[in-house]
Amino acid sequence: MKLFAISDLHLASADNRDALAALPEFPDDWVILAGDVAERFEHLRLAFAAFTRRFRKVIWVVGNHELWCIPEDGDEQPLRGEARYRALVDLARSFGVVTPEDPYPLWTGPGGDCVIAPLFLLYDYSFRPDSIPRDEVVSWADARHNVCADEMLLDPAPHASREAWCAARCRWTEERLAKLDPTLPTVLINHFPLREDLIHIPRAPRFTPWCGTKATADWHRRFRASVAVSGHLHVRRTDWRDGTRFEEVSLGHPRQWDQRLGMAHYLREILPGPAASA
Repeated sequence: MKLFAISDLHLASADNRDALAALPEFPDDWVILAGDVAERFEHLRLAFAAFTRRFRKVIWVVGNHELWCIPEDGDEQPLRGEARYRALVDLARSFGVVTPEDPYPLWTGPGGDCVIAPLFLLYDYSFRPDSIPRDEVVSWADARHNVCADEMLLDPAPHASREAWCAARCRWTEERLAKLDPTLPTVLINHFPLREDLIHIPRAPRFTPWCGTKATADWHRRFRASVAVSGHLHVRRTDWRDGTRFEEVSLGHPRQWDQRLGMAHYLREILPGPAASA
């Protein structure tokens, strides 16, 4: 029994959908889908159906792409903001997929008992140089052509802004995590990295404002994380901070992974995982 993770499947791509169709079965294992599975509900249905057929348990967190206001076939007014997120949660639940709104499941497999905590925290533009004020961050990023499409496609309604939505999610999630059994370690799962020093995207150095919030920099210590899982960056890597293993588990667009290896090759083992830090 293992816990795997993968993110950023971007199923708008036919090549990635073909790879999903060829994914073998893992009937004894759990899998984490750490966001940016797809923009359209039809592709999310495809993903949830495929993973729930192949794995014992599926855990999903929302990415920014799922929150994009993309019209579906026949829809004149796509869902936005909180309403879209709640519809995504309902869709996931209809397949039995665990979401950030559900009770956190308890892992009792190899490695010992551990709380698996899927989170939705968003970002608040705080991952930026101290010299750049908030009202200049988009123009600062645009000087290097690094502006995230969220500025046009991710509506935070009814929240006043994306950072206001982020603050609300952080407060609610922090309260939930604080109520967990203090004797149990956790696996924290969020689409965006929990720490700014985990961001390594040299081709888009000014993309950082759309990558998380400084409010979560110490959550791996406060909430006893043995592993923290994220995606978003499309840079697969393992990092260690304070004895916690941080896994970036993106698949990415077809040009960013070797399709000859198949999707299964890119499933990252989260638990039991390596025994000690590098």
